Amino acid sequence: MNFGDSQELQMVRETAEKIYKKLEGKRHEIFQKIKRNEFVQEIWDEIAEAGLLGAIIPPQYGGTGMGLLSTAIAVEELAKYGIGNALFVLTVVAESCIVRNGSEELKKKFLPDMASGKVKCALGVTEADAGTNTFRIKTHAIGKNGRYIINGEKTYITGADVADYILLIARTTPYSEVAKKGLPKMFGLSVFMVDLKSKGIKITKLGTRGIEGMNQCTVVFEDVEVPAENLIGQEDQGVWVMFNGLNPERILAGAGAVGLSEFCLRKAVEYAKERKVFGEKPIGAYQAIQHPLADVKIRQESTRLVVYKSAWAYDMELPPQEIMFLANCAKYLSAELLLYAVDRAIQTLGGAGFMEDNFLIILWDSARLLKTAPVSNEMILNLTAEHILGLPRSY
Repeated sequence: MNFGDSQELQMVRETAEKIYKKLEGKRHEIFQKIKRNEFVQEIWDEIAEAGLLGAIIPPQYGGTGMGLLSTAIAVEELAKYGIGNALFVLTVVAESCIVRNGSEELKKKFLPDMASGKVKCALGVTEADAGTNTFRIKTHAIGKNGRYIINGEKTYITGADVADYILLIARTTPYSEVAKKGLPKMFGLSVFMVDLKSKGIKITKLGTRGIEGMNQCTVVFEDVEVPAENLIGQEDQGVWVMFNGLNPERILAGAGAVGLSEFCLRKAVEYAKERKVFGEKPIGAYQAIQHPLADVKIRQESTRLVVYKSAWAYDMELPPQEIMFLANCAKYLSAELLLYAVDRAIQTLGGAGFMEDNFLIILWDSARLLKTAPVSNEMILNLTAEHILGLPRSY
């Protein structure tokens, strides 16, 4: 297993550094947009121009075919400089579903524009009454005359106000019918690419915090027409398509968290080397300061290896159960790491840690959110106990 020392992966790291240097002069402008929850188009444009959006897309569809490990390293490296873009991750999620499950027609229709950055994607899974329990979603799609008619509502949808399409999970067979016929509970879900400018879609911003520069939205679908060719995979078998998207989402969330932990660590270490309170020794000489930061570094290295291994496993197409376990490990460990890293950095800087210009207090929301989304750490423990350890289902 090669986790990042190849020439190709080094090129990805260098590309991320170049993006940072190009955006460095716009730091204040970008920071102000993030504070106002405005989408930072400049970051998206640089990521697209660098070809990072096409890393998991085969060359015949406009991508580079480098794989999810390259994408994870790109997300991590950008995060080291405090550069993040949730729609980058979510668009890769949609790409992964199309690459592994889409028809040839669908690949030609979407992948080139996704690779070039012309198409941004949101992810539509969560509903008000169906969060972690995806099987209970009520949004439904009915096939009719070469199209699907979609009705329902999704909530906490990141970036729906700026995305072009939403990767939508809907029921094509109602859950009640699935239960009545004794079918597996995972039966009846289907995945669609839905144009967010379609007639019948209403998007409302929610008053949430957590992802810098992005809004959370409620998206209502009222008799929205979607071409039948926008179905990804087979009707009623969308759960397998979902796994090809949700695993990369967790892996890339982990990669971003590892990168942000390095951002926090650098700030804390730099401050600890310079700040003097008692005499001539900097505060970094005190074990009460240095030990927690050393602890962050050790946790970071172990978490990084799990993130890389999970991305490598996805690229190698290892058994789905193994990929799921590793992706969950990456997300779980990175969420714990990032929250701890932000907390220790703020504690090291003292009052300066609460200055918005240092960006640490801004990151607190994102760090805390990661323990809850895209899947809660408690649910990951449930899944690991049941599916990996073979313990009785607890929920």
